[in-house]
Amino acid sequence: MGPAASAGGLAPAGFGAWSSLAETLRGWAKAEAGAGRLLPWVPVAFGTGIALYFAADHEPVLAVAAITALVLMAGSLLLRRSRLFAPAIMIAAVAAGFATATWKTARIAHTVLAKPLYSVALSGFVETRDIRERTDRFVLRVTAMEAPRGDVQLERVRLSVRKGTAPEVGSFVQLKARLMPPLAPLRPGSYDFSRDMFFQGIGASGFAMGAITVAAAPEAGGLRLRYAAIMQGLRDAIDTRIRATLDGDNRAIATALLTGRRDAITEPVNDAMFISGLGHVLSISGYHMAVVAGVVFFAVRALLALIPGFAVGYPIKKWSAAAALVAAAFYLLLSGAEVATQRSFFMTAVVLIAVMVDRRAITFRTLAVAALIVLAVAPEALVHPSFQMSFAATLGLVALVQIGMPNLFASPDHSTTARIALWGGRELVMLLMASLIAGLATTPYAAFHFHRVTPYGVLANLAAMPVVSALVMPAGILGLIAAPFGLDGVFWWLMGIGIDWMVVVTRWVAALPGAVGRITAFGMGPLIAASIGLVVLGLLRTPLRWTGAIVLALAIGWALHMRQPDILIAGDGHSVAVRGRDGKLHLIRTGKDNFLLKEWLAADGDPRGATDTSLADGVSCDEAGCATPLADGRLVALSLRVDALADDCSRAALVVTAKPSAPDCAAMVVDRERLKTQGALSLSRSGDGFTLQTVKARGANRPWSPAGAGDSDFELSLAPRPATLRSKDATPSEADLQAED
Repeated sequence: MGPAASAGGLAPAGFGAWSSLAETLRGWAKAEAGAGRLLPWVPVAFGTGIALYFAADHEPVLAVAAITALVLMAGSLLLRRSRLFAPAIMIAAVAAGFATATWKTARIAHTVLAKPLYSVALSGFVETRDIRERTDRFVLRVTAMEAPRGDVQLERVRLSVRKGTAPEVGSFVQLKARLMPPLAPLRPGSYDFSRDMFFQGIGASGFAMGAITVAAAPEAGGLRLRYAAIMQGLRDAIDTRIRATLDGDNRAIATALLTGRRDAITEPVNDAMFISGLGHVLSISGYHMAVVAGVVFFAVRALLALIPGFAVGYPIKKWSAAAALVAAAFYLLLSGAEVATQRSFFMTAVVLIAVMVDRRAITFRTLAVAALIVLAVAPEALVHPSFQMSFAATLGLVALVQIGMPNLFASPDHSTTARIALWGGRELVMLLMASLIAGLATTPYAAFHFHRVTPYGVLANLAAMPVVSALVMPAGILGLIAAPFGLDGVFWWLMGIGIDWMVVVTRWVAALPGAVGRITAFGMGPLIAASIGLVVLGLLRTPLRWTGAIVLALAIGWALHMRQPDILIAGDGHSVAVRGRDGKLHLIRTGKDNFLLKEWLAADGDPRGATDTSLADGVSCDEAGCATPLADGRLVALSLRVDALADDCSRAALVVTAKPSAPDCAAMVVDRERLKTQGALSLSRSGDGFTLQTVKARGANRPWSPAGAGDSDFELSLAPRPATLRSKDATPSEADLQAED
């Protein structure tokens, strides 16, 4: 009886433990769903809908998306007193995000160039101008376009010109240009520049040929163009004033901080900034907006407090917040009002308005409202690294302020805490924690988009950012105020001293051993998992938030174990990278596209430069083409002439050619038609064959990447043709190569 009783007594005890755990989990879940806790999740759901829109293979039907969103929102309101309200409102937010992105695309729809055009006659208004290190470029709003072999009409094009020859913003010009389609992803999974250009309203890029003639405009350019000309003139005037005191990279960095024009910074300094983790200083973001608003807020408040009776009888705090909001709005316009800057302004504006209406400024609700505004105005921002990194960092900082700070400085020994605070220990700890948390929160996105992390980012930020915050930015603001009076020189000089220190820190940190933390490319899956982990870790308040840390750890492991492709093929067929026996990429190419090569090497975690001679090791070439072996000894050939295809087909496992392929080739062939249809390709060895990934999935047709004629009927198999089927009408078999879209 004893053993039976003992065994019987174990079951209730075990059941009781599980029951207690379940009850605890229910309590935590109930607390997370409490009043005010669900609002921060609404922009997460809204952003999920936008992400689903960008994942679609073809453009959704706007009417269907809009009606679905309206029905779901109405349904969620009907369920507001039900337990189903929370899931209903989240589903409605997903549908609303999807519909918003669909509507934005339909609203700005414009023609995108599909193939290169040469000697195109263009007339139009210059809308923007960028001064760069080696060349200049400008955006032309086209009013007339004539091409020898094409009747396409574009609304805007971006053109590069020789340095110093870009026309003035607002001028009407006539020129001839060579136009190219927007740059497609350089490899499967890489950043889509054509999507960015589409949402900027640009249908092609290229370069001007010959002289640019400024002519009389046949019609008025409009109010928007006049505004652009005024703001560009103001930026040029500021740059001229800065140039009178500073030069070189100091001048370029000062101009970048105040006007957003950052392309004139030399490549060594620019690279060192990003390697050291200080690259965020060059892009006007929430930090810059916060500094501008903060300096104006405290300066105005201090001046008003000096007036007798004002501090007691009037709401000078609210007045100061209003002045800071005006200053932030001016900074937004001065810096060009790009999407990233708009996001920064909205976040700052929400904080200042919260001060003006007597609400807590730094809360998860504030962050949620700012995120919703940004995503509603510019849903395309969701897939931009600036938005992802900025909101990840802000989420971490808000969590630090609301959760970390109270716990960090809660101590029964108030005398010890007071002594630490007296010696600045609290501020030092907070600065260290803020740099660490912001750096960790942005790491997954920096690794995904730029293939590198900043091991010494905290060190660089601790050494440089106090000087930037206390000297560089305040001096720049005072310089802007003093410039109309001609008293700005001393402020640019002070700004230059701070920038000198920042550059010294940048170069020192970038030169430390292991400063370049290279990360090989990983897919969207690990990034999504890391994002989920960060959101859960940041938004939840109960111990359930630590599940986010678990998800984040799994995402890191997943990313670090992603296999890299064995073959990369450029979209134009002129460059092929093959992984050899040494595990490194070996390059076959007929052109000199260093930008493409830099992207491939960065994605592979390869420290070699685009001009490194070792890239050609093992590659044999003649006038007909080139070949190099894979790790298993099989050859990959790049065929340059049609008459060389027969030889390449007989000895290579894979033949790449920008020419039409031979119908009886025994090898697997990637030819002009396949590249035109699918874009850049990556292949990975799988047994005797390969698995394939493409830039463009079968049937994909988006406004920024329209499908060409016959795209939906193109066969995706790359298997070699059996001898019995080698004819023009033969259908490839599905044997050695599987397509993974």
